[in-house]
Amino acid sequence: MAFQRKKTGAALGEKAPFPAFVEPALASSIEKVPSGSRWIHEIKFDGYRVQVHLHNQAVNVFTRRGHDWTTRFMKVAHDAWHIKAGSAILDGEIVVPAADGTTDFSVLQNELKGKSTSIVLVAFDLLYLNGRDLRKLPLLHRKAELKKIVAGTDVQFSESFEIEGQDMFAHACKVGLEGVVSKVRDSVYASGCGNNWVKKTCAQRETLTIAGFALDEGKWDGIYLGRRKGEDLVYAGKVDHGFDKASAADLQKRLKPLVRKTQPYSKRIAHKGVWVEPKLLAEIEYRAKSAEGKVRHPFFKGLREDL
Repeated sequence: MAFQRKKTGAALGEKAPFPAFVEPALASSIEKVPSGSRWIHEIKFDGYRVQVHLHNQAVNVFTRRGHDWTTRFMKVAHDAWHIKAGSAILDGEIVVPAADGTTDFSVLQNELKGKSTSIVLVAFDLLYLNGRDLRKLPLLHRKAELKKIVAGTDVQFSESFEIEGQDMFAHACKVGLEGVVSKVRDSVYASGCGNNWVKKTCAQRETLTIAGFALDEGKWDGIYLGRRKGEDLVYAGKVDHGFDKASAADLQKRLKPLVRKTQPYSKRIAHKGVWVEPKLLAEIEYRAKSAEGKVRHPFFKGLREDL
């Protein structure tokens, strides 16, 4: 679904036809934030990664897998309508910012259950502008143009910080942010996972498959997790924190149609549960993993419907 908008602004860059959905650039996970002048650092946000297309006097909002969620993110489409460009492709994250500047994926999930007025697009890259493909330009050039076209709108610009990476990371964790994304300052925009964008989170996060759920005397007692290894689904632990009454009831409602008689794991585990077809994905935060790959002190953050 497209959201109608006005056409304004001038073009610059390498002339090219407007592309279809562009596979996004992904940040590789690292153990230590890089240092040196080659790198710039940005805040890592806790939300939905999106790609916003402004074309033919319309706005479309796509998930990182290319699903059109314009209707679901109508407020973002309204906000993007005011961007000062005739055509553009923005890369960014949809978040619900708290007063202290932090973001929380579970809060975003709750907001999207109704007609949210709190969600915000934080834009961090510009792939296309006014008939020109910018992906081969250096990152800082792309960000400079991005900052110009979102200025004065409700779309937020993700600032870059040219400080030591470890200092940036320490400060981010101290104030409760999710982490840091570090990028090579003169890098081109390359789809897929590479080494020009890297990320380090303050707490470990992973998207895992839901293999079943547990009931304790009929009451909700959490979900069983699985991790894909090739064609196999390997047990990754159980999480029973992060649910309130409403989210537990909603999740159980979604899982009941998927119930199956046998465990979906490639190797059976010694736990009793209600097993389901491994189709739903959960965002899990945890402190560490065991040698077998089980998450320790896990916390349910929400379902990943955008993947």
